[in-house]
Amino acid sequence: MRSGFVALAGRPNVGKSTLVNALCGGKVAIVSDKPQTTRRRVQGVANGDGYQLVLVDLPGFQRPRDPLTERMQRAVEHGLADVDGVCLVLAADERIGPGDRFVAERVFAGPVPVVIALNKVDRLRPAEIARQIERAAALGDFQALHPISATTGDGVGALREDLVALLPEGPLYFPAGELTDLPLELRIAELVREQALALTREEVPHAITVEVEELADRRVSASVLVETESQKQIVVGKGGRMIREIGTLARPEIELLLGRSVYLELRVKVKPKWRRDEQLLERLGM
Repeated sequence: MRSGFVALAGRPNVGKSTLVNALCGGKVAIVSDKPQTTRRRVQGVANGDGYQLVLVDLPGFQRPRDPLTERMQRAVEHGLADVDGVCLVLAADERIGPGDRFVAERVFAGPVPVVIALNKVDRLRPAEIARQIERAAALGDFQALHPISATTGDGVGALREDLVALLPEGPLYFPAGELTDLPLELRIAELVREQALALTREEVPHAITVEVEELADRRVSASVLVETESQKQIVVGKGGRMIREIGTLARPEIELLLGRSVYLELRVKVKPKWRRDEQLLERLGM
């Protein structure tokens, strides 16, 4: 039995969370085109014949600006500290720049092997893919390099095989069938936040977090927290239209997760400077 941990590292918005979901074969992490979507370390579990691959989805590398981003960067450092390998994720449809090279220097300086996943190749022509492979290969001494599309699934199977090959012999760390280590309340809160991110823009997504306050048999109650009254007006929307749409989109995924129909109640609350509130961040599991 091979089992162990592989961290996914990369700058924000290269598709790490989408890749974790593709490798695990289910919804582990929420996905958004907004930076800082992943705020905490999330472990996704991929079980197969003779292996258990635990994928550590990390926030993107960034310069800390407040207690929230400080905690996110610490999650990155801790996530890289005790793993059997690293999957360096790059966006094939963007120039490999200073941010990618900074992350590459950090992971290649570590003691564990590195596999490169060149993601989003479905957006490029074959000649462009070849050029990006050449540039990615120059980043460091990698174990393997895979051009993939986490969205379409192309190349994901071969990547999974090479990640499993990094693992030592070991026990099952999670029961078979378990997809993630996130508590149920946090998974529900993230599903609500995913839809809020999809429907809001500019600075509002960065100021949104969600806290589940009640999880009953047929009822889920959650608060959508923002930092200012103007942000609350945006999230509530005219006549409550925006918050109702967030709930309408989030409820089917919550019901799929819980395996039952529920009534979802959402309230929008103003919590000034919550990103600097250490006690709240601790309560939110960040």
